[in-house]
Amino acid sequence: MTDYALAVDLGGTKVEAALVDGAGALVPGSRARRATGRSSSSTDLEAAVIGAVTAARASMPPDGRVIAAGVGSAGPVDLAGGRVSPINLPAWRGYPLAHLVAIGAGVDTDAVVLRLDGQCIVLAEQRLGALRGARTAMGMVVSTGIGGGLVIDGGFAPGASGNAGHIGQTLLGDPETGALATLEEIASGPAIVAWANGRGWAGRDGEELAAAYRARHPIAVAAVERCGTAIGRAVLSAAALVDLEVVAIGGGFAKVTPDLFGIIDRTIRDESPLASIDVVVRPAALGDDAPLLGAASLVSELQPA
Repeated sequence: MTDYALAVDLGGTKVEAALVDGAGALVPGSRARRATGRSSSSTDLEAAVIGAVTAARASMPPDGRVIAAGVGSAGPVDLAGGRVSPINLPAWRGYPLAHLVAIGAGVDTDAVVLRLDGQCIVLAEQRLGALRGARTAMGMVVSTGIGGGLVIDGGFAPGASGNAGHIGQTLLGDPETGALATLEEIASGPAIVAWANGRGWAGRDGEELAAAYRARHPIAVAAVERCGTAIGRAVLSAAALVDLEVVAIGGGFAKVTPDLFGIIDRTIRDESPLASIDVVVRPAALGDDAPLLGAASLVSELQPA
């Protein structure tokens, strides 16, 4: 009998699942994806999670079995209850995701480890990617929502409630008006597209905004500037609190243009309130694999010391 774990990543646009082998690697051909979305009902979301998990398990060899699961989810999360309340999936508030994954995976609920999706990215990037060697670092995902996770003094830092690093919910002043808003409300993919639409740009999503930016459409250029400025300011606040060395940023909207990182760097350089802040911001190295690789690494928490 060959033992496998299951990795699951739940976000505001999709849920993915994959098998994980004994070395902690994703099993080729096992990755499955189903759509989620703000308009999804609870039943829709349940079907999406079970569908992705079932499809991933279907690729398992006949002598294989799933013994545990690691789950990264958009937050907030309730670790003690195995429940999630993703901001961009309003149908789920206090939903028992760990129990649902356990049913789909065919394991006991206590064989499922749940964490914030941003924390899974940090785990993966710390072990395999852009955060290797850093003692105090942050990972961020900029996509339908904005999440994150922290490494402090070399250790993974999920926090008492499991929601540490949720940088998308930090409060900022709007770059134009100064009105109070969260980073996610200003700089997530849907927020930036909506902002550009409100100023006359007719595109529908981040991919079209990226194309418009390459064509130097003035509204698209202003939208990317707005996004990068807000992220830079949020990073500065986090760096002032925990003396960050490195920040790795991934997610679909982080790919809108490489220029986004230049805007973030410029904002950090020009607006830093402390001369001691010396944080490097770089693209996440593991791309779309990071959330699942991080979720896979959670299974090690079930092993005895």
